[in-house]
Amino acid sequence: MFDFNAARETMLDSQIRTNDVTDARIQSAFRKVPRECFVPKAKMALAYSDTNVDLGEGRWMLRPRDFSKMVEAADIGETDVVLDIACGRGYSVAVMSQLAETVVALEKTAETVERATCLLDKCGVSNAAVVQGDLKAGAPEHGPFNVIFVNGAVSSVPQTWQDQLANGGRLVVAVSEGRSSSLCRVMVYTKSGDSVGERIVFDANLPILPGFMPEQAFVL
Repeated sequence: MFDFNAARETMLDSQIRTNDVTDARIQSAFRKVPRECFVPKAKMALAYSDTNVDLGEGRWMLRPRDFSKMVEAADIGETDVVLDIACGRGYSVAVMSQLAETVVALEKTAETVERATCLLDKCGVSNAAVVQGDLKAGAPEHGPFNVIFVNGAVSSVPQTWQDQLANGGRLVVAVSEGRSSSLCRVMVYTKSGDSVGERIVFDANLPILPGFMPEQAFVL
């Protein structure tokens, strides 16, 4: 029988710590959350692999190296309110719920919302809620947010996301470098007053979220 606990420790040792994610709170969160519970049963053996796991319906569980570095870049505090966009089956919600006061997760369909909510309940997550809505619109009725986290790459960042940041808030998102490529740069946008600064954190290979592909230009 596959030992998921051992696989989780191996993930921490070989994919997270070795990529300079040294924050003890983040490591503890990754240790507590059973990654295998948030993938389809047929793909449970891939849960701790160094790859993005396809969850279907345009959602992915990001590989541990990239996801942990993005969480570290978000600098989530114990009193923070987090918006988790395109949460899929809810793994990212479960991890960040260990770090934040509250996590609001946003998904597009009622079916996805229901499934993620059920899985989070089974894992005992009590400080998070999954809501349905347009991903590009965010969740302004639940904001402002100290952190906005996006599970996948986008070709451009909607202004609505930046508008929903609290003062000092951080938006962590991967910005794709082209239509046919999953190569992207993970960015942190930080709001200060009426302005938003940006910095590149690292390069990654993340799937582009459906609906966030660049528009194809017409060429004569």
